[in-house]
Amino acid sequence: MKLPLILATALLTQSLATFPTASLPSEGPARTLLTQALTPTSLPSEGSAGTLLTQTLAAASLLPVGSTGALLAQALTAASPLPQGSGGALPSASSLLSADPLLSQGKPATASSIEGSSYVAAKAVDGNTGTRWASVEGHDPEWISIDLGAVATISRVKLSWEAAYGKAYKIQTSSNGTTWTDIYSTTTGNGATDDLTGLSGSGRFIRMYGTARGTSYGYSLYELQVYGTIGTPGDTQPPTPPTGLAATATTSGSVGLSWTASTDNVGVTGYDVHRNGSLVGTTASTTYTDTGLTPSTAYTYTIKAHDAAGNVSAASNTITATTQPSSGGSTIDVSSAAQLISALTAVQPGQTIRLAAGEYHGAFVTQRPGTASAPITLTGPANAVLINDGPAGDAPSCPAPGGGWDSGYGLWLYGAPYWNLTGFTVRDSKKGIVLDNSQHVTIDGVYVHHVEDEAVHFRKSSADGVLKNSRITDTGLVQPGYGEAVYLGSANSNWSCHGNTGGVDRSDRVKVLNNTIGPNVAAEHIDVKEGTFGGLIQGNTFNGTGISGENSADSWIDVKGINYVIDGNIGTFAPPGTFVNGYETHNPSTTPTFDNGCGNVWRNNRSDLGGVGQYAIKITSTSKCSATPNVVYASNTVTNATTGLTNIPITP
Repeated sequence: MKLPLILATALLTQSLATFPTASLPSEGPARTLLTQALTPTSLPSEGSAGTLLTQTLAAASLLPVGSTGALLAQALTAASPLPQGSGGALPSASSLLSADPLLSQGKPATASSIEGSSYVAAKAVDGNTGTRWASVEGHDPEWISIDLGAVATISRVKLSWEAAYGKAYKIQTSSNGTTWTDIYSTTTGNGATDDLTGLSGSGRFIRMYGTARGTSYGYSLYELQVYGTIGTPGDTQPPTPPTGLAATATTSGSVGLSWTASTDNVGVTGYDVHRNGSLVGTTASTTYTDTGLTPSTAYTYTIKAHDAAGNVSAASNTITATTQPSSGGSTIDVSSAAQLISALTAVQPGQTIRLAAGEYHGAFVTQRPGTASAPITLTGPANAVLINDGPAGDAPSCPAPGGGWDSGYGLWLYGAPYWNLTGFTVRDSKKGIVLDNSQHVTIDGVYVHHVEDEAVHFRKSSADGVLKNSRITDTGLVQPGYGEAVYLGSANSNWSCHGNTGGVDRSDRVKVLNNTIGPNVAAEHIDVKEGTFGGLIQGNTFNGTGISGENSADSWIDVKGINYVIDGNIGTFAPPGTFVNGYETHNPSTTPTFDNGCGNVWRNNRSDLGGVGQYAIKITSTSKCSATPNVVYASNTVTNATTGLTNIPITP
């Protein structure tokens, strides 16, 4: 609503009390009008005074900038919202003018995780106290971030907690969404409403970063409200020029670039990429991949930084990069996360991405396909370690790259067939290696450990893959019941997302060969899902110590697939852990219908059940598999079983 005339009068009174006569324009219509209008006996009234003040404002461009000018501007425009006071009384002019506007409502918001699709980050900035953002339960740290759209000076943050509150958290600002500065922190939060006033900080991005939950649940906010002022008036200082511009990877059609970040008195908001003197792109990060280029062609590049006020830096150093010949077949050496991300984005069939030793922190995903005659290779030593500190952002209903969402996967191949992954390590990620619709992928000699869920997942009809000579330990650190070492296919309840072959996840004919799996694998060492066919599990060593028993995870292998051969594996169990049988079958019903859990063959497997397990091989149903029975050969052996080798007749 508009300010009533009485409040405009109060504001003008305060203005006049501090307005020096000497500051009035020395001559011209502005002085005449102000002298006439701005006297205590000529304050606004109905009629001509309003007209006179409007005319005065239009003529007062010569007024000095400062607090008095600000008071006059607000009073004369009479257009600010009227806050409610005690008992409906008008607020004082000083309290009204000191209040900064709400900046966060309706702005883009992202979060480290969400409890479900009804609790996305946007619910905390929608102005509705009946909706809320909620993180996953039982995990620290978690965060929610708001993009204010431009650099702002922050004076106040109000957090309206649901019962799941933060006991220890920080309020942080950032100019780029990557590097954060604390402007508030507490370790004694008690929930309800935290109204943080008197803050001092600036940035385009602001977030609540929770480090300790106040309950056993997660973090949940009805509203996260940020107050302040947009922009940095009077900022004329440009950022420093970017330095260290270098080409990180080249293909026949692209050049990957990276550089060292600029600095600014307020904050850098982005970078402009110039090719051959012309602007070709902008980015908020310090990496960029220039695509659509011509093979065997030299290009020159410079980078300029800009801030929220529109100031632009001088150009970076100039480099020249030449694209590869169209035939491919080259090696791309990488030694940083930025270089790896660039290479995964631009790699061509037949090329090799070679990792140097070191830790690589980031979201590593590729959608670049190889071919049968020219596969793509990602290789590195065991001390080249991929780590994803996510997840972050609002997850889509079905996992897919893009949209500002970081899956948290250590390495994600999406629609990327014909890859070879060799030698390196993946750890400290939500999931280890995930293949979606990526056929003919070979994983050889990798080490995956300390992941929140499963270690290696062949999903979304990622058929004809191979996992061999690899090691997997310490899975299911957050969700033990979902901490499988190897996951082949998808549960039929997830076929709506991953059933891309006739409505089914047909991750068929996957071979799992000569791997060492365990200890501390919290769920099955290999989970063979319904609707998958014809795989081979051979020569692996399973150590069941640490299996959790959660979500029915109580065996080395659970076979719901069809026509698998399980041959020459060695399995052991010793406490701690919950262990029932070495190998089990189950027969879930699906649409379309398959002989799930049938037609599988066991031979030459050695099982030590540690005096705890019942059967080495437990066949759940023979009647459901009458057409395609499971077969257990006499070449299988068992020791330390409480019951025996198997519960069905043994085939010689």
